Amino acid sequence: MKQNFHRKVLKNGMTIIFEKRNLPIVSVVFGIRNGGVNETISEKGISHFIEHMLYKGTPKRNSRKIAEDIEKHGGELNGFTDETITAFWCKMPSKHLSLALDVLSDMIKHPKFDEIELEKERKVIFEEIKMRRDSPTTYVLDSIQKELYNGTLGENLIGTYETMKAIDRKKLVKKFEQVYRPNNMILGIVGDADFDEIVKFAEKNFEKKKGKVPKVKFSLANSSKIEKRKGVDQANIVFAYHVPVSTDKQSYTAEVLGTLMAGGMSSRLFHEIRDKRNLAYSVRGDSNITKYFAYNVIYVGTTKENVEKVKKLILEEFTKVSQELTEGELNQVKEQIIGNYHLSMEDSQAQLINLLLNEIDGNAGDFYEFGKKINLVKLKDVKKMAKIKKYSFLALIPE
Repeated sequence: MKQNFHRKVLKNGMTIIFEKRNLPIVSVVFGIRNGGVNETISEKGISHFIEHMLYKGTPKRNSRKIAEDIEKHGGELNGFTDETITAFWCKMPSKHLSLALDVLSDMIKHPKFDEIELEKERKVIFEEIKMRRDSPTTYVLDSIQKELYNGTLGENLIGTYETMKAIDRKKLVKKFEQVYRPNNMILGIVGDADFDEIVKFAEKNFEKKKGKVPKVKFSLANSSKIEKRKGVDQANIVFAYHVPVSTDKQSYTAEVLGTLMAGGMSSRLFHEIRDKRNLAYSVRGDSNITKYFAYNVIYVGTTKENVEKVKKLILEEFTKVSQELTEGELNQVKEQIIGNYHLSMEDSQAQLINLLLNEIDGNAGDFYEFGKKINLVKLKDVKKMAKIKKYSFLALIPE
């Protein structure tokens, strides 16, 4: 599909990424090159708070009108905040592309930050904090970064009660005006549209105003922690380790190792922990790899009594991989990853996020080279990376 891909950086600083498709559907996103990694500890959660507030109304549309303009024309509307990005997206019939662009650009250019709505939304985020804490799986996957990093990356992305209470309208507006400028924006579209018309829209509707994304220091850590909590029946454990960042070609080695260890029911740890020993129902893994930081994570839900046994099995399996991995098994994992990569392109919205995240890390066009880069991963490099010397570990167990 690379032949259908176009990318352009405009004079106003905005980056346009576009993949042409023939189905009468478009997925549209405005991505902001700012997230949790750009926040100080005292303002943790401000990017997420701004994301929420941009759906609460502009001088032209209230929150209900924003939703109606998309949904009543057959579309979907949502957004997300991550460590490296804040994004606002919709998916709808391509005949309504101009409306989609109008709604999303209105949101990111003219938010009201209404005081009454702000206080209401603060309460919503308090409930979101509670919800994420009350889900043991979500809680440990959120909290593992505190064991992996010192500084801002060790704090919760959506903030704490203390930081959320301290963020007022003045701080929100100041951060918004500092960051939400065309040079920090990516406009992405996947679907039935015309690239030249997209460029014209962005040039016409966004002036050349420069913003600045703060750079906040953090450092790597490795620590282990066991927390006890009443009311949970299962021990939720996370094993994580640092890997090379996305700008390092060894990051593809990390992708391969992560999938080999915990990528699906055919993975080594699923077989060892669940199939062979029946110690868990859920055994899964993920790679969180960006240009700023990167780590692989393994999650297991087991009994309190088996926490140390599962941890030992994980470490033993890494040792086995470092000593016994064959070209045959490596090639199977590569085929699995590349197959999943192709599957991820099927849905226009999923593909849009694929391209957006690649643009945040460098250039969206690199996404189309992913399969080639995976195939270049060498056996010796996977075996070397599997020699885990330092790691972080978190377990939430029944009290």
